[in-house]
Amino acid sequence: MRSTGKTEVNGALAAPPGVARRRLRVRGTSITLLSQMREQAERDLGFRVDYELLDFVECQRRAALEPEAYDVYEHCFQNLDIVWFWGALQPIDTQRIVEWDSMSDLTKTGGVSKYAWRGHGDAPVGKLYIQPGGFLGDRPGRQIAMLPTVHNVDSFGFDPRVFGTGEAPRTPSWAWLLDPRAKGRIALVDEPAIGLFDAALAAEATGELSFADIGNMTIAEIDALMALLEDRRRQGYFCGSWRNGEDAARLLHEGRVAVQSMWSPVYGDLGPMTGLFAEAAPAEGYRAWHGGASLSRHAAGAELDMAYEYLNWWLAGRAGAIMARQGYYISTPERARTQMTPEEWAYWYEGAPAACDLPGPSGQIVVRAGARRAGGAYRERLSRIAVWNTVMEEYNYAVRVWDRFIQRVNAGAP
Repeated sequence: MRSTGKTEVNGALAAPPGVARRRLRVRGTSITLLSQMREQAERDLGFRVDYELLDFVECQRRAALEPEAYDVYEHCFQNLDIVWFWGALQPIDTQRIVEWDSMSDLTKTGGVSKYAWRGHGDAPVGKLYIQPGGFLGDRPGRQIAMLPTVHNVDSFGFDPRVFGTGEAPRTPSWAWLLDPRAKGRIALVDEPAIGLFDAALAAEATGELSFADIGNMTIAEIDALMALLEDRRRQGYFCGSWRNGEDAARLLHEGRVAVQSMWSPVYGDLGPMTGLFAEAAPAEGYRAWHGGASLSRHAAGAELDMAYEYLNWWLAGRAGAIMARQGYYISTPERARTQMTPEEWAYWYEGAPAACDLPGPSGQIVVRAGARRAGGAYRERLSRIAVWNTVMEEYNYAVRVWDRFIQRVNAGAP
């Protein structure tokens, strides 16, 4: 075999000695910045991909203030406005996106069908297209601010020994996040564009509060919610909070929670808690989110070309298959299907019982044969969106009061 004069690094072709290797810088969160994603991208694309992993709040802040430090920004649509209006990003030309025409209806119209309820809050279509004057909106055009990629609907996990199996007539309800049966063993996710809505859904489900628009609360409504949460905190309802899946899993393994906000990958990391903690399909519907990738305003020339290659790679199949194995969906599902086994597709997308043990992104078993995903098939789950992760008009105020509340929860303050 004739030598190419090149070597491989992490599975990707490296440049010859003395020549700088091409490198793409990606800033994002634990949702998508998995080592398996980076390694697969490098193998497929032939250039180095550097990940900078940050928490939700810090990722958004630094993306807005330091656009020269990254080429691609991966986050969620609810965190797009601030970064876009700081001028940190550049438009994405959809004519350079190979799979643009085959992307899902959820991405482009806001629902999995024209009959599905869109949900309150920041549906991605509302911030997808760049409008005249540089604003973001849902009127279709050639340029977008963020390429829609991975998404899911979230709820909470619960201990069946406390709440029952979750089968009718005891259908799971967001009210369980404020249930006296779990007093002292309740945890919330510490992110105001997420955890605040879990708490709001719980407050509505108990009948103690109602909101004119849960996706855009007024200051008075935020104050009422925080007063309710503070009352529960003083009574000792909450045991803590978490910011990433690892912390949520730790609370489970330490036996500290009976119910908590949960993200899909955590259910594959239950370990000894398998069978002792279940995923809820709430009667009131789900809290939904949609992630995506944007281009730094500084990306140009070869870096910009690499960034577009990377964005197209996200939709080509392998990335979607990796995301599926931790319970997330992709905006080009049929491309992901070509990279998944029939058993994987049937379980993750069609809601069928697992025909065999199924691996997660790292190869370890995360689903046991016979298990069935809570909530059913993709269209069934995505047709029951109550609210999207959202940055409300009063977001700055909500952040301040939420942070004070969470600090008291974590400190165990009286």
